[in-house]
Amino acid sequence: MHRFSFLIFALLILPPAAIGEEPFAPDRPNFLLIVADDLCWRDFGFVGNPDVKTPSIDRLAAEGITLGGMFSPATTCSPSRHALYTGLYCVRAGAYPNHTQAYEGTRSIFTHLKEAGYRVGLQGKQHVGPPETFPYEHLRNPDDLAATREFIRRDASQPWLLVYASNDPHAPWTRGPKDLYDPAKLTIPPYLHDNETTRRQLAAYYAEITKLDQQVGSLMRLLDEAEQADDTLVLFLSEQGSSFPYGGKWLMYDNGIRITAVARWPGKVEAGAESDALMQYVDVAPTFLAAAGVDPATIDTGCPDAAGDRGFDGRSFLDVLLGKSDRLRDYVFVQHTTVGIIGYKEPYPMRAVRDARYKLIRNLAPQNTYSIRYIHEVQPLKSWQEDARNDPQLAARVEWLFHRPADELYDLKSDPYETKNLADDPAMSEIKARLNQQLDAWMAQQGDEGMETELNAKSRQGRGRNREDSKSKSQ
Repeated sequence: MHRFSFLIFALLILPPAAIGEEPFAPDRPNFLLIVADDLCWRDFGFVGNPDVKTPSIDRLAAEGITLGGMFSPATTCSPSRHALYTGLYCVRAGAYPNHTQAYEGTRSIFTHLKEAGYRVGLQGKQHVGPPETFPYEHLRNPDDLAATREFIRRDASQPWLLVYASNDPHAPWTRGPKDLYDPAKLTIPPYLHDNETTRRQLAAYYAEITKLDQQVGSLMRLLDEAEQADDTLVLFLSEQGSSFPYGGKWLMYDNGIRITAVARWPGKVEAGAESDALMQYVDVAPTFLAAAGVDPATIDTGCPDAAGDRGFDGRSFLDVLLGKSDRLRDYVFVQHTTVGIIGYKEPYPMRAVRDARYKLIRNLAPQNTYSIRYIHEVQPLKSWQEDARNDPQLAARVEWLFHRPADELYDLKSDPYETKNLADDPAMSEIKARLNQQLDAWMAQQGDEGMETELNAKSRQGRGRNREDSKSKSQ
């Protein structure tokens, strides 16, 4: 019904308690947001990985649109998820170290859609806080399909948002069909060092990716069984990269910050479509609201930026989904905070800006040693260090994980694995200056004071108030 017609109907027919309630519009979609846990964007069959088996996600991509320009604004789980749900970059929202929480009063997509009449839930990994900012119903076990089925079928008259937050393929890679992967037969990605330890761990990692793929297949079958597939906008996100050295997590390289994103919305999104429009996690919340008929520009996020603006940092990419546009952003931005990560030794803050071709990384404390437990003190890096004793090239790659210069500049078109730092190349001076200007402006808008912000990180960690899983898979 049109809103005017509904109001006349309400005044004449409905009891007083119902007047003013948001009506359910039949064309408002359900939302199923599927979030992986530490998965490199390259590790899918349809993206081109020759070994990993992801038939369900490959099928989802064939039935929807692949968003090749999606990026995370952070390189660890908790800041990434806060940005995804709030539509705000991490420093502005106060949620920038790992195991973090947003400022009191910040509101999320759960808040906004709940106010619009949606039922909102999250199944699986939480890792966000405080609870008041994320008022979802929690379905704890991501493998409990009975709970999933009950949630999506509970009330046919009410649209819903369900975030399905898997624990896979987060290390230590103990789940999934390991018999599918023979370590000796794997093709080792060029950013990894090929040895027995790497192969064994890569096989275990791929098994957990297949476990995730099986979960995605189960979710799609549930939608079919409930006859809700045509009414549901599904968005799959790979999250920041794996915890292999150079696998992406904790680093600003594309293996970590680039996201495999696939959206399916039958009858609205063209099957098999592709877009390289630059976008970020912060754009998801405004997009969902726009699809639900809520103008994102009217939203008060509860958290002002440095200029006092309380709107989203994100912007809707609904027109990209609907094939009306192939452009959203000119730049994407990323931050990484090391203070507070388990096993960190010295502050090593990082900031980055990327356009469609070039990336500038700013390491704010290059004089320090970057060292955290989950890269530098575990396998496979220890085996790489052993091999590096007789391999100068490998030794240099290992050393880069501990020490990097103040500035890094990469041409992603000619150097997709970011191995040639062009920051000191005079021919790149104009590009470097342009990206520096953009990064400075973004940090100012966020209230990001660099090292001072880094050193204040522990005040933003909220383990006691963070809606975190009891499982150990939460680094």
